[in-house]
Amino acid sequence: MGEFLAISALVLFSCNIILTKVASSRLNLHLGFLISVTVNVLFSLLLLFGQLLFRENAIQWNMLGFLLFLAAGFFNTYLGRWFFFDSIAILGPAKASTFQVSNPLFTILIAWAFMGEKLAVFDIVSIIVVLFGLFLVSYNPHAFTRNQTAIAMELIEVDPKTTKKAFHWNSLLKSGIFLAVFSTLSYAIGNVLRGAGIAHWNEPILGGLIGAAMGLFLHFVTNSNTKNVWKQLNQADRQGVLLYVISGILTITAQILVIASMWYMPISIANLITMSTPLLVAPLSYFLLKNEEGITRITIIGIVMVLVGISTIILY
Repeated sequence: MGEFLAISALVLFSCNIILTKVASSRLNLHLGFLISVTVNVLFSLLLLFGQLLFRENAIQWNMLGFLLFLAAGFFNTYLGRWFFFDSIAILGPAKASTFQVSNPLFTILIAWAFMGEKLAVFDIVSIIVVLFGLFLVSYNPHAFTRNQTAIAMELIEVDPKTTKKAFHWNSLLKSGIFLAVFSTLSYAIGNVLRGAGIAHWNEPILGGLIGAAMGLFLHFVTNSNTKNVWKQLNQADRQGVLLYVISGILTITAQILVIASMWYMPISIANLITMSTPLLVAPLSYFLLKNEEGITRITIIGIVMVLVGISTIILY
């Protein structure tokens, strides 16, 4: 059951990455983020209402579970997705997904350090195969060489007064690579918090709603542009708005599925499967975006390795 839920989340997350790339070209990314998170809250409320109609027992309140889901919303729905959306717009979907390769590794280390989660040797070997396969799927040396060169020119500049090279931290913070790495780490922390939350309070839909509400609240508090949101919506591209609405439905559904899968399987394994987005993003990008991400034979080898690793974990 856990494997099915995690794979379903993988499909939805992958579709959302491609969708975000298309939507970001039609609508301001920050407005799109607000639309997406708002839909997260509304759609999860709808799901919760449907669940309450058909369940026999009432929801039992758990304060620790609530706080853990709340903290997960801060790291996942707010920090993680905010920076990931920005990195997609700068780097492209396949390249942004490259940095998600390190997400399972971060998650394994955090889950081991703070929750004492241990994996069998066979699982660890399979994880290594998947991680290396994900690296091959996402690897594009020519594209990253160009990006890295441009970033290096922005980060280091000769000061005309001192003739010394000065490092620009502001440029680093705005670079696509930094955004992608920081997003990955935030997601990893948030995923471990979700796993801890579901272990204390098996309410995945409510947990997803709490996290989404936290992310939406923080966005309104920290973003000064939200006061003009209605004006922006009235002037926005209708198709772009619709794409971000669909993105919101996809992401909250995927998040709920991830949370639910963690009840049945270790956090590290559930996260590994759902974060294997390059497995699907690469071929989708090839057919839908006319191979602008540079799919090669190495990519195909990586896809096969990921499939073998994930299949091994699921079957054994």
